[in-house]
Amino acid sequence: VQLVESGGGLVQPGGSLRLSCAASGFTFSRYAMSWYRQAPGKERELVAAITSTGGSTNYTDSVKGRFTISRDNAKHTVYLQMNNLKPDDTAVYYCYRFRNWGQGTQVIVSS
Repeated sequence: VQLVESGGGLVQPGGSLRLSCAASGFTFSRYAMSWYRQAPGKERELVAAITSTGGSTNYTDSVKGRFTISRDNAKHTVYLQMNNLKPDDTAVYYCYRFRNWGQGTQVIVSS
């Protein structure tokens, strides 16, 4: 199993980023996928999750209305569209599939 995140970077408050997680080594369409994040000095937290078909999603309260998780099963990729970013969104973002983590991608929201 391999999960490779990309799309992180430095963005100003109010800006947007789109994270991608390219998956391989398993039947992608059979698994729910999630995004987690870990800010400095804090525990890793669930940000968003999506079912295997993409028919259902859920979000932590702090990102509802700003972040959107989606997936393309044909491309074996899960996305996290992040809009109206805030400094509190600064963290390393991780892609997760049951028992497997990506290496993370850094997101820094700062002026």
